Amino acid sequence: MRGLPGTACRRRVYLMRHADVCYFDPAGRPLDPRHVPLTETGRRQAAAAADLLAAVAFDAAICSGLARTEETARIVLGGRDLCLRHEPSFKEVKAGRLADVPADMREQTIGHAYDQAHLPDASFMGGERWRDVQARVLAGWNELFADDSWLTLLLVAHDAVNRIILAHVTGAGLGGLKAFEQDPAGINIIEMDVDAGRVKRAFLRAVNLTGYDPARIGSHLTVLERVLRQYKPG
Repeated sequence: MRGLPGTACRRRVYLMRHADVCYFDPAGRPLDPRHVPLTETGRRQAAAAADLLAAVAFDAAICSGLARTEETARIVLGGRDLCLRHEPSFKEVKAGRLADVPADMREQTIGHAYDQAHLPDASFMGGERWRDVQARVLAGWNELFADDSWLTLLLVAHDAVNRIILAHVTGAGLGGLKAFEQDPAGINIIEMDVDAGRVKRAFLRAVNLTGYDPARIGSHLTVLERVLRQYKPG
């Protein structure tokens, strides 16, 4: 593919978080996160993202393969004639059992789960180690650029996955995860100059855009603060 004059081939990734889901049943008990679908609110959020991205000529589309990312991606793609590929490298980080978190540690462990990601052997709510998740996600990220068949890509993934990618692009590492809030159906625009499958330069065009609430009037809670409030122990 041809790049801009004086540059390597410039590519653009529209990196999205899936739209709204509910991780708990009406009693506040955790559901299996592998299978939760979008809520009606989530479908409206994805439709707003589709409107925002209606003029984008995607060459390729990828999601993590979990139901919530596939449903979001298909709404955004609309009638485009594109194959939606599943890439397990971008699956969400696995949490431990919320029931095992002591009551006095719930705010720190659940509501502020990204704050300690940079510490040695730190894990996500007692589940996957952050360094293992980072290695998995960045392996998938780097593989994207070995494929020279696309210039503009839609990638629909998850909160933690997107944070890892954004922190990597900015050089912040795991210590930067806590800064990159990812709202449901939030859109990040990343551009990269790629030469022979290697990223030579990367920069952000936008972070966490939402078509449904661009001025963020609706809520001041973070995603994980909302999760903590939905969880009803016992």
